[in-house]
Amino acid sequence: MSTTIAPADVPESPAPTATPTGGRGLPRRLVRPAAAVLSGVLLFLSFPPRPLWWLAVPAFALLGWTLRGRRLRAGFGLGYLAGLGFLMPLLIWTDAVVGWLPWVALTGVEALFMGAAGLGIAAVSRLPGWPVFAAGLWIAGEAARARVPFGGFPWGKIAFGQADGIFLPLAAVGGTPVLGFAVALCGFGLYELVCQVLARRAAARSEDAAPAPAPARGPLLAAALAVLVPVTGALAARPLVSDAAEDGTATVAAIQGNVPRLGLDFNAQRRQVLDNHVKRTEELADAVKAGREPQPDFVLWPENSSDIDPYANADAYQAISDAVREVNAPTVVGAVISPPTGKLRNTLIQWEPNRGPVAEYDKRHVQPFGEYIPMRPFVRLFNKDVDRVSRDFGPGDKVGVFDLAGTKVGLATCYEAAFDWAVRDTVTHGAQLITVPSNNATFGRSEMTYQQLAMSRVRAVEHSRSVVVPVTSGVSAIIRPDGEIVARSELFTPDVLVEKVPLRSSQTPATRLGTLPEALLVALAAAGLGWSAVRAVRARRSRTA
Repeated sequence: MSTTIAPADVPESPAPTATPTGGRGLPRRLVRPAAAVLSGVLLFLSFPPRPLWWLAVPAFALLGWTLRGRRLRAGFGLGYLAGLGFLMPLLIWTDAVVGWLPWVALTGVEALFMGAAGLGIAAVSRLPGWPVFAAGLWIAGEAARARVPFGGFPWGKIAFGQADGIFLPLAAVGGTPVLGFAVALCGFGLYELVCQVLARRAAARSEDAAPAPAPARGPLLAAALAVLVPVTGALAARPLVSDAAEDGTATVAAIQGNVPRLGLDFNAQRRQVLDNHVKRTEELADAVKAGREPQPDFVLWPENSSDIDPYANADAYQAISDAVREVNAPTVVGAVISPPTGKLRNTLIQWEPNRGPVAEYDKRHVQPFGEYIPMRPFVRLFNKDVDRVSRDFGPGDKVGVFDLAGTKVGLATCYEAAFDWAVRDTVTHGAQLITVPSNNATFGRSEMTYQQLAMSRVRAVEHSRSVVVPVTSGVSAIIRPDGEIVARSELFTPDVLVEKVPLRSSQTPATRLGTLPEALLVALAAAGLGWSAVRAVRARRSRTA
């Protein structure tokens, strides 16, 4: 005798379930929550500085097992736990700066987006081809997290953990959304493939006397494609990753002056920070004159390399001018500008030999709770350190591209490297090379600087541009358009990096398409949720008929 069950009521393929432990190990009700946390921890371990990018695939496979067939409320809770397991260790560097409470608050809020993604994945997990919709929902969650609240916080996008991985070429196809989608799809597809293989083996071993039809091949094929298509697509995209010099080359120098102390007090000796960068630049000039280094076409200083406003301080202005004249190359100087009225400005200044400042770029996406304090009276109730930011920074409104000795250099200051639009804008406005001047001294010897460096490597491939990352205290680096680091410094070590890098002007598909791939993936996620809702309504009606 056979029983027909509505397709909407059961998974398309059997999903392994936890079994009672008989008093040993985890109780049954804790197995899935523990697995959710473990999947998040595996995602964290896939991020730099560890070269374990491949762990993201089993992380998503485990997350798929955790969420498959769950109710919506359970899906939210399990997704939230996965988010905490991922973000709490990933963002622990914020604890080193402002204490445990803001760290917990940040991760708690950001994990809500992963909880919402978990709810959606649970909803679509009964659909045929569910891994595709599940991966789309993960990217939809990242898209939301990159925009709200306070302009978003995209730190921890799955793409940023793949700088060393085989999926990296997909960044040139559709940016970070397509790269992250491929990783998630491969992981969810791997879990479904295991389920299908186990189901077929179980059917083959069945001792049921009545003959049973062989399991359909369609679900097995679909699961295999969910794994193979992302990998094949990444291999097919490799020709898009090129470091050929389309517009010749440029010799660039990145200055890392170092800071006198770590943490929030890094700029307590602000003149020392400026003097360190002046000294390194003058040492480079001496090395050029002695023939030990090639003459740079331009020099890049980090963000906040002059926390003294050079327009308001004649000594600082003169020190910078002397250093730029000595090295005899246009220099980008990161400075804090203090207008008589209004908000502070985090500014990059193009400083020319014998001419002085000729152009400026004001950071467009200033960092909430770092460069300005939203809801200051409320936040002060929980953390008195907010008053260290005694005067808020204001955002600029112009795309930053400097013409340095004939090279169009795009500017994305520190935190902006995490935002797709902030980097892409510079390339669509003609940048042949990108620089990401940063100041990581606040975060000490944490993993933050390595996480940010990985972002710049992904951006290099995404837009097929050399990327130069000058940092006050490390890690500074020079990256070729294929994502390879050709020069780098050490943490809290004065250094000068000089390299010849290729210049490029062609645009990758990712640059040309902009937000379209992300929009299509969000639409895919919405379609999956809509289909799931329709199936649920039909199933409910069939039960009451």
